[in-house]
Parts: sequence; structure tokens; C-alpha cells
Amino acid sequence: MITVSLCMIVKNEERVLARCLDSIAGLMDEIIIVDTGSTDATKRIAFKYTDKVYDFRWTGDFSAARNFAFSLAGMDYIYSADADEVLDAENRQAFALLKETLLPEIDIVQMYYANQLESGTIYNFDRELRPKLFKRLRTFCWEGAIHEQVRLEPVVYDSDIEILHMPERNHKDRDLAAFRRMAETGGRPDKRLHNIYAKELFISGEDRDFIAAREFFRQSCQDTGRGEDEIREAACVAARAARLCGDTEDFFKYAMKAIACGECSEICCELGEYYRDRQDMDEAIVWFYNGAYETESVLDIRRNGEIPLRGLAECYRAAGNAEQAAVYDRLAGERALEEKSREGQK
Repeated sequence: MITVSLCMIVKNEERVLARCLDSIAGLMDEIIIVDTGSTDATKRIAFKYTDKVYDFRWTGDFSAARNFAFSLAGMDYIYSADADEVLDAENRQAFALLKETLLPEIDIVQMYYANQLESGTIYNFDRELRPKLFKRLRTFCWEGAIHEQVRLEPVVYDSDIEILHMPERNHKDRDLAAFRRMAETGGRPDKRLHNIYAKELFISGEDRDFIAAREFFRQSCQDTGRGEDEIREAACVAARAARLCGDTEDFFKYAMKAIACGECSEICCELGEYYRDRQDMDEAIVWFYNGAYETESVLDIRRNGEIPLRGLAECYRAAGNAEQAAVYDRLAGERALEEKSREGQK
């Protein structure tokens, strides 16, 4: 049987920490909790489960804090958890079985992260595989009967274990503030973070968040080191920010740039919003229809479903066609339920 170190970083999690630890503590051979500056009862709660509670001066870098927590682990594998996660009885049993049967050559175990859509996270699906269990000391081995080489890629096992993500609040303000600080200090997010920044804006951001991010994404559109997909997502943000600022010239500049990189539902919805604001319902209907039926979303799945369908309903209502408006209201409601219940993986 393998042994497991639980490694967590926490800050002001008094409302959910006990719930998390109650659900997993019995499965862990070691519990390590790194506090990054709590001002509530978080540390006091943590000490009820372990004496391995450490302080880490917050630097704004989540990776640095997690690396510190991992460096303190002493078991065979490290389980990384957040305080707003819960393992139910069925999945506790599955985790216990995994400990007994895991093959030693497995470097990483992925588990399903569930309940995403309920919590307003940056994801467009309710369930996704995530790496959660990591072999602490990696063993390198040679492979191949001839022309042998050292295996460099980790051996990953996709388990059926499902972890409920149950946050009490949306972290978008914290996340978007971190992205803004990165931009202000000249940081250049890699492709993954660039995508997450744009996604978080479209899924959770308010108008003021788009306006604050406008200059960063305008510059990103000019970054020759960015790929076509990155430029398209940057142009979507820049176009929306320009529309919110009333800058028509910039709006069409970035809308056309996004379309040049490949049509997407996000920019169709922006064009629909633009024409609806100008009371041009016929043109707005064309673009909302394209958003709902002729294109795919790249950042926010709702832009390919509920949002343009709601836009169509509003446009037909404004045009005096109550019957057609009712049809799209019904379709929007149905699509919203589909999106909420959809399960998928990245």
C-alpha cells in the first residue's frame, strides 16, 4: 500500500477547512498545511488535524507556496487539495482502494474535479480530469530493447475518483487582480494563463474588469509571439472592452481581427450587442443567430447557447414579434439547463 502526504495552502478558510479535512483526513498518512496569512481561525482549525502547520509569507505566487508545501512532504505520494474540496463517502472508498492497488510505476493520478458550473468558475464544463496525486520521488528507467532511452514523460493514471468543488464564493476578483498586477509589472502570461485570463473575463468578469484589461489585450493582439488562437481570444476581449467604452473604431478593428483568426460565438454576440444598442434589431438578430447556431465558442460556452438566444428573444420582443420572442425565451431556458448539467472534460 502506498503512503500519502496531504499538502494544502490556505488563507482565511475557517468556513470550509474542517469540511474538507473531515472528508479526507482518514485517508492521509501525513497532513501538511501551509498558511499564507490567515487572519481568522484557519490555523486553529488546522492544528486540530495535524501539528504540521507552517507559515509562508505570501508573495502573490501560488506556485511558490505549493512548492514549499510539497518540499515538506515525506510519504510516497503527495495529494494536493484546496480547502473548498470535498470527497464524499463513495469516493473516499475509491481513494482507499486506490492506495491499496496503485502500481508503483504510476507517477501522477488524475481525478475528476466536479461541480464546476454550479460555482461560476472559469470552466465551460461541469467535470474535468485534473492531476491530484503525485509521486514524491520520481524513478527514471530505461525503455526500448534497442536504441534505448530514459523515459521522460510521466506515467499518468486517470482514476474514476470524483472530488466535489464546493467554494463559498467566486474567486474572480482575486484572480483578475493578480492578472492585472502581472500585466502592470510587464509580465507576459504563457498561452495557458493568457487563455485563463480571457476566459475568466468572459465567464465571470464585470464591465469594469474588461475595461481594466483593455490595454493588456490590445497589446497582446500585436504580440508577434502569440499564436492565432491567442490573438483571437485577445481580440474578443479588446473588442468587448472597446464597445463598453463607446470606442466604435477600436470595436470594429478588434472584431474584424477576431473574425480574421476564425469566427467564434463570442464576437458574434458582441456584434449582436453593438447593433441592439443602436436599435438595429434586424442586424442584431443576424449576429445573435450566428452566435447561437453558426459558430462555436472559444472562451465561454454560454455565448454559443443561452446568451445569443436571450439576445434573439429581446430583439424580437423589441421588434414587436412576441410569438418569436417566446420561442427563443423557451430555447434559451432549455439551453441554460443543458449547459448547467453538461458533463465533459477538457
